[in-house]
Amino acid sequence: MLSEKMEAALNEQMNWEIFSAHIYLSMCSHFAQEGLGGFSAWMNAQYQEEMFHAMKFFAYINEAGGHAKIGQIDAPDYIWETPLAAFEEALAHEQGVTARINALADLAVEEKNHAVGIFLQWFIGEQVEEEDTVGDIVGKLKMLGDGGGMFMLDRDLGTRVFTPPTDA
Repeated sequence: MLSEKMEAALNEQMNWEIFSAHIYLSMCSHFAQEGLGGFSAWMNAQYQEEMFHAMKFFAYINEAGGHAKIGQIDAPDYIWETPLAAFEEALAHEQGVTARINALADLAVEEKNHAVGIFLQWFIGEQVEEEDTVGDIVGKLKMLGDGGGMFMLDRDLGTRVFTPPTDA
């Protein structure tokens, strides 16, 4: 059973995951317009991953006796000066998501809701991977500067595909 406070917090996170997906979908479109198909494909895979996260929250809230409620989702930005600027924004966003997930885990401990705590463990591990992956791309973009290596990185990023985890 979810307390009202926990249900509201989980719903807020579910909607934040949808907002996250919208950010990445917007970046996908931006990179497509810039002729960076690999960057666009990477962002599309990230969009799918964020929607997968949102649906995990959706299913859990309903299964735990709550009511998943879709709220208003703000429109994300749609233009970035450089690929580095977009990925720096993505990294800062993921760091914010990590903080939000950690706050949910703290609330689960506070309420002694072990089921929610166990559910959130997957997301805690996922956020370590999210920050590492995006941080790695930020580092590569900084090394490239304005050099010709952008073509190679675009090609590399274009190989990413979203595969839902089998243990989820």
